[in-house]
Amino acid sequence: MRWWSVANFVSNAGTWMQLTVQNLLVLEITGSAAATGLSMSVQAAPALLISVLGGAAVDRWPRKLTAAVSQALLGAIAFTTAVLVALDRIDMTSLMVLAAVTGVVATVDNPACALLGNDLVPVQDVPSAIGVGALVHQAGRLVGAALAGVAVGFLGTSVAYFANGLSFLFVASVIPFLRPAAGAVRQTGREPGGTGSELSVREGLAYFLRRPRLVALAGVTGISAVFGRNYGLTLAVLVTGPLAGGAGSFGTVSTVLAAGGILGAVLGARLRRPSVRLVGALAAAGALLQVVAGLSPSLAVLIVLVLPMAVVESVSDTAGTAVLQTDPPAHLRGRVLGVWGSVGTVWGLGGPPALGLLMELAGPRGALVTGGLLIAGAIGAGSLLHRRRIAAAPVTLRKDEHEMPGRPALSPAA
Repeated sequence: MRWWSVANFVSNAGTWMQLTVQNLLVLEITGSAAATGLSMSVQAAPALLISVLGGAAVDRWPRKLTAAVSQALLGAIAFTTAVLVALDRIDMTSLMVLAAVTGVVATVDNPACALLGNDLVPVQDVPSAIGVGALVHQAGRLVGAALAGVAVGFLGTSVAYFANGLSFLFVASVIPFLRPAAGAVRQTGREPGGTGSELSVREGLAYFLRRPRLVALAGVTGISAVFGRNYGLTLAVLVTGPLAGGAGSFGTVSTVLAAGGILGAVLGARLRRPSVRLVGALAAAGALLQVVAGLSPSLAVLIVLVLPMAVVESVSDTAGTAVLQTDPPAHLRGRVLGVWGSVGTVWGLGGPPALGLLMELAGPRGALVTGGLLIAGAIGAGSLLHRRRIAAAPVTLRKDEHEMPGRPALSPAA
């Protein structure tokens, strides 16, 4: 697990280097901010369409082999892009094609690597392992963004792509030496009582829809993603607009957000029994903090509020991921993660435009306040409906063979 964490840190740093530089590269080629957004959407689009197929592949194929091959393919794509950039042969069409291919490979790589990490610890430690993964992701993001600036300033754009390619190869070289922990969930590659030929996308989708807690988790995460969380957008407009701050002020807010994310990941790693109820409570708390942040009279007050907002969001994400990866049986987890990848892409693509429209109508303060109230209200209403449904549900007891049909299972005295 220590080797896997180091490999993921290196890989995340390389990925964020490439993502940061890619946006600058698109701007350099086209001079259009819209084209930058388009390149990000092209890379995310495959997850919307074929994530469920990628999840099914992870359930069918040996997990270590799948993760190693997908990492090697991502490395090859990064090296190809680096060569084109270094030779000044890159254009928008080739960049879009490479981004789309990266998105396709990621539909297999993401669930394979997530579940491979869970194989390295005993079952009871999976939530903690997911928390460690979140911490590694946040740290890699900070380091990668910082290294991107150094790479572009001193060594050129292509170096970031070469570095990311090397990071993928490092992960691929570590994977063969990983060994499952004693008591870890074993991947069987087949369903209980089956031969493995029954593995299908439909079964993963059916399981997801039959599990109320997973549907509830999707609802909580979806409404939070659309009306909250996009703090890079809402807080940027709030700081530079009503609070009359500049780029430096927003940089301070972003730093505090990152620090809160790391602190939340540390706290999330201590979770033992995460639940959808905990995710909902944290999301509602974060929404109320968002409301207060929208009413901040000064930049100093906003900075004080941003830290707990980021902490709550990070712990909530860790808890939700733990539920998602541990609720399904082992033979279905890849497909369930595939379904989640498709659903999450909808929120990722639709959230920013919806929030942007809300800011156009209500302003940054109104968007934060309205969005927070919508999130908290929806979660509160869902919780009340769930409690009423449980209270109204009849108690059904299994009848013994000697009991007569129609006879009450419990007498009035009982």
